[in-house]
Amino acid sequence: MINPTTDAIGALAIYAGLNTLILLWLAFQTGRVRQSEKVLMGDGGNPRMIRIMRGHANAIEFIPVTLIALLVAALLGGPAWAIHGAGLLLTVGRFLHALHFTAADAPAWQRSAGTGLSILAMLGAALWALFAGLSTIV
Repeated sequence: MINPTTDAIGALAIYAGLNTLILLWLAFQTGRVRQSEKVLMGDGGNPRMIRIMRGHANAIEFIPVTLIALLVAALLGGPAWAIHGAGLLLTVGRFLHALHFTAADAPAWQRSAGTGLSILAMLGAALWALFAGLSTIV
């Protein structure tokens, strides 16, 4: 059986913590917009509410799945440098993306760069987890 390295799990813990803080920040911002726009439920058809909710939902779509794939890779012996690489891409990507959705007049490059980095992280984590899993049955 493969023993995960403490370094790889430690690396994952850093990015799990940072990305959880990003999710909390987005949740707080969503609540702030909800109060300022007086939208108690759903989006109320309010463009600002729709924007912040979409940014929050997008983070929920990317962060957990990528962290789960990184966890699997770390548990199956993935090196800490790989976890740091994908974790850093995910964290920077999610932060840039969140910046775009929390500001009404954010530059478009934040969304594009954030999405691109997040996709690279998710793809890398998925491939690493897939190959690590396949290596256990070969």
